[in-house]
Amino acid sequence: MTTTDATDRQLAAPVPPFAARVAATGGSPIRDILAVTARPEVINFAGGLPAPELFDTDGIAAAFADVLAHDARRALQYATTEGEPALREALAARTTARGLPTDADDLLVTTGSQQALSLLATALLEPGDTVLVESPCYLAALQAFGFAGARVIGVPGDDDGIDPAALDALVAEHRPKLLYTVPTFQNPTGRTLSADRRAAVAEVAGRRGLWIVEDDPYGELRFEGGRVPWIATYEGARDRTVLLGSFSKVMAPGLRLGWLRAPRELRRACAVAKQAADLHTPTVNQLAAARYLAVRDLDAHVAKVAAEYGRRRDAMLAGLPGALPEGSTWSRPEGGMFLWASLPDTGGYDSTALLSKAVEHEVAYVPGAPFHVGDPDPTTLRLCFVTQTPQEIAEGLKRLGRALRS
Repeated sequence: MTTTDATDRQLAAPVPPFAARVAATGGSPIRDILAVTARPEVINFAGGLPAPELFDTDGIAAAFADVLAHDARRALQYATTEGEPALREALAARTTARGLPTDADDLLVTTGSQQALSLLATALLEPGDTVLVESPCYLAALQAFGFAGARVIGVPGDDDGIDPAALDALVAEHRPKLLYTVPTFQNPTGRTLSADRRAAVAEVAGRRGLWIVEDDPYGELRFEGGRVPWIATYEGARDRTVLLGSFSKVMAPGLRLGWLRAPRELRRACAVAKQAADLHTPTVNQLAAARYLAVRDLDAHVAKVAAEYGRRRDAMLAGLPGALPEGSTWSRPEGGMFLWASLPDTGGYDSTALLSKAVEHEVAYVPGAPFHVGDPDPTTLRLCFVTQTPQEIAEGLKRLGRALRS
């Protein structure tokens, strides 16, 4: 080392620190678990991954091929921030057919519905603003609100979803900007908010002055029971509800295609935030999805997927009594991808501490603690039942039982 190099090093000042929000929010425990359990011999109930063997790969490939063969210059070019008109028109028609009248101009196409959450946080939240969420809550939503500097408070609930009376009291006390909810086949619990409670939540929002962010990535994956209308359809909530949708669970997550339906001024604010984030969602993916919707029957495909997911849920329900300790409880979702279990209060069970033992037995799950706001329940865990076949689920639960008994 020369004298000049040594002098430069002595004079060099440290670089400025990262933003405080990075340290405060942290990474995703689920992503960390997936990295540890990537070995093929591990039966992994941890990820929220759709079953890849059920993707309509032929239909998606044909849609891309058709777009690139006949409209490649447009498909490979920049596009408008709001999204391709053909895709927004198709999405508007699907939304209208499900009971919520929607025009193409009511929608903003996003790079996955996760981006929609980030855009809403940018458009609505100042540091220190209060956000209400379900408890437990979808983990990536907690990350998005944490990065915005929001104060996040959990709303208690039960098997029928969040408690409207508790919501009303918390809104009166904390004056939050918004309530975030996954009311249908919730992540992580799999529960569905009942129709009566949806009406009550809408009434609270209208009376108290509150935005509702209604995230619906799983609603089409119903394999029993009847469909429950969106909160956005209820009186009192129509002018203050943002509905989020996604193709990740019904077409393919690699497309990274989501959307939000919002009142005009909020939608415009989100479009401005998106311009700063990524300009627009990839044009070729949007056009391929629009082509797919035009020539394929997505509803028929989703029905087949949902039926298979129902069989996989049944396999998990059948194996849980032999896998979990006596006194455990678990949900029985009517659709979606997840099941929520609680180990007995007695016995000192801690699902976070037990995960390493489960991985030693070549099976994995997600501990429930990261999904909680405030004090976590150490006995809880989330199990995804859609990625493995019924035979693999049965074997995975046997391994889990051996791990817990050891």
